[in-house]
Amino acid sequence: MMYNIIMHKAKNVLYLVLFLAVTIGMGVSVYFSIADEKNADYVVETNVPFTPFEFYQDRKIVGVDVDIVNRVASKMKKTIQIKNVEFDVIIDNVEAGRIADAGAAGLTITPAREAKVNFTIPYYTSVQYVIFNRESPPPLRDDHVVWEALAGARIGSQIGSTGYLFVDSEIKDGVLSQSGATIKGIDSHQLAADAIQAHIVDYAIADELVAKFIIEKNPGLDALPLYYAGTTREDDYPVEESYAIAVNKDRTELLEAFNEVLSEMLVKNENGETEIDQLVLKYMGLTDE
Repeated sequence: MMYNIIMHKAKNVLYLVLFLAVTIGMGVSVYFSIADEKNADYVVETNVPFTPFEFYQDRKIVGVDVDIVNRVASKMKKTIQIKNVEFDVIIDNVEAGRIADAGAAGLTITPAREAKVNFTIPYYTSVQYVIFNRESPPPLRDDHVVWEALAGARIGSQIGSTGYLFVDSEIKDGVLSQSGATIKGIDSHQLAADAIQAHIVDYAIADELVAKFIIEKNPGLDALPLYYAGTTREDDYPVEESYAIAVNKDRTELLEAFNEVLSEMLVKNENGETEIDQLVLKYMGLTDE
């Protein structure tokens, strides 16, 4: 009897190991809180840290996106679980709809992503920033950096992020094509910034708020906005992106709820600020709250 019990447990462990190996090999996120996942009406995936939109505080995920999700859960009278996963699997997981119903991680709307998921109305616009060592800045054009200034540079950015996609596109067939510039995909924006100080890359590309948060914690680094060069300096314009929530195409009721909540949170007050603006300031530590 004892032998049978041991063999039964051994088989279960083997099956679990095989399941994890296959799952990881497929690039699908693996979760261990299965009971919690089953109890939730919806699962929203995110990627931490991405201050002020999602980050850990007292071992709990908080931030602008979390507040939006909680507002949606309250409006729908449903339970929504937020899960931290690798950034570059979120869109595919939401598209499949088996382990994720939506994704909230500072996601930018792109044609390739729109083919896989539905997006809510945009709720925040951000500019891409170049992070660099203060002692060796890139060539500047007034108070910003243009793509051409990154020619020949080793550039780091978080894998799957919009910054990574922008850089990759410019190197393949944009202004950095045949310039000698290279891109290195790194697991997070912070690690990309660390790679500058380790002399692995020359510069890192990240969203504005993330870049500002990183240089605040790293006095040896600085950051400036990234621009497309115009005919004159006055014609230069920023590399911008707008964030939205990604929703599985079959979850129309969830998409509608997100859009209702975001419409409410984007109403400007007498000072011209939206609730989203106020939350950004709050989680950046720029208010008294």
